Amino acid sequence: MAETTKAGTAARTESSLERASRKTRTGLVVSDKMDKTVVVAIERRVAHPVYGKMVTRTKRVKAHDEENTAKTGDTVRIAETRPLSKDKRWRVIEIVERAR
Repeated sequence: MAETTKAGTAARTESSLERASRKTRTGLVVSDKMDKTVVVAIERRVAHPVYGKMVTRTKRVKAHDEENTAKTGDTVRIAETRPLSKDKRWRVIEIVERAR
């Protein structure tokens, strides 16, 4: 059992001090016109609720790219992060594949 401190709150355990794992997604850069920001299209395949046919759903998110290294057509891995602006909630971790 966790010890209680003078204020009566439980002391944090070793596992609770670690940061929770963030969501990561892989997507295609569709725009790099902004400074330090890229628009990434994330595609996922889901079954149609009635007919069962697989359909592609696309979500476009803005991701922070500090060095402006990602270009249109690149495949990138992005991770969830704190809100960086009104629309940006993701950041580019790595460029998986360069555009040809």
